[in-house]
Amino acid sequence: MSSDKAILLPGLQTYQERDSALLAPYAMRSVDSSGRKHAEPEHPYRGPFQRDRDRILHCSAYRRLSGKMQVFTGEMGDYHRTRLTHTQEVASIARTIGRALQLNEDLIEALALFHDIGHPPFGHAGEDALHECLKDEGGFSHNEHALTIAQEIDVRYHGFPGLNLTREVLDGQGVRADKQNPDLKPLLEVQLVDAADSITYDAHDTDDAVKLGLLSLDELAEIPLIREMLRRVSDRFTGLSPLVLRQTLVHELIDYQVSDVLQHCGQYLATGDLSSAQQARLAPFLIGPSDQVAMQKTELESFLYDHVYRHPDIIKVRDEAQSRLRKMFAGYIDAPELMPKAYRTRGESVGLRRSVGEYIAGMTDHYCNEQYELHFD
Repeated sequence: MSSDKAILLPGLQTYQERDSALLAPYAMRSVDSSGRKHAEPEHPYRGPFQRDRDRILHCSAYRRLSGKMQVFTGEMGDYHRTRLTHTQEVASIARTIGRALQLNEDLIEALALFHDIGHPPFGHAGEDALHECLKDEGGFSHNEHALTIAQEIDVRYHGFPGLNLTREVLDGQGVRADKQNPDLKPLLEVQLVDAADSITYDAHDTDDAVKLGLLSLDELAEIPLIREMLRRVSDRFTGLSPLVLRQTLVHELIDYQVSDVLQHCGQYLATGDLSSAQQARLAPFLIGPSDQVAMQKTELESFLYDHVYRHPDIIKVRDEAQSRLRKMFAGYIDAPELMPKAYRTRGESVGLRRSVGEYIAGMTDHYCNEQYELHFD
């Protein structure tokens, strides 16, 4: 942390006092943050991870998530999740688990709001297209692009580039960008957000697929996990309409997964004799579901992949989006004057192809289609 002393306001609880009163020994304390690349004075009543959260909330890339698809496009209706609503659901579930496990909610929320900020338009289809276009420049990863946004692109403060987030938030995102590296030992808060992300998309992709008519509840009932959730619902309620049954199923699916994580991880953390966040991150244990629920989730995710993500309607949207992005990428390479000046200037330091990829990645679905039709259709 910065050595500058914060001006304390009378009668207010400091974030150090709050952490001391609420957090378990294995939680990451705000006062123990490694600070920021560019030193800043402490704030009188906001901890470093609170400030990270607010910087993420107010940055342009976060707002654009409202115009980026999660799985389904706006052409299919207005009920389903966007990348922004997915992010908010992850943050909500992660805070719930984090509070029960006495972890640092401020850090958890910052990590959750940040985790998908680097996604390009058209979800993973857009990411795959950009990865192909940039294969000779190291490819494209939305997790790595989030770090680029936070450290270089989204300039909102005088005196330093990017958002100047704490090292803990940047390192947590770095783990997501390098998931195959066994040497990375993430904080429990980082592990928890990853688990909450999985809980969230299993539930809301199930919900959206049924709402949009891509699957029926009878088809989903082939999956043991969904069959068990429907049984639990029927034991408690009778005569539910299809709408209420679907909604109740989703509630049950989320509650079941969250309760499992709390029971599975709570027992270990209560008896593991972990005296610090650094000791906890080195422990041979990860925040996540029990083995039984992990297996059930794998079955559900495989079913969703085959019947939803590979649904002909989704494949059609995916193919059209990728074709557009590839054509746009080539078009901006040939005519970089069509890009904003900031990205043309950035191309001088990172290369034209990389700057074109970054420009396209920052677009919303609607703006991407608009620019395609304006310049390349």
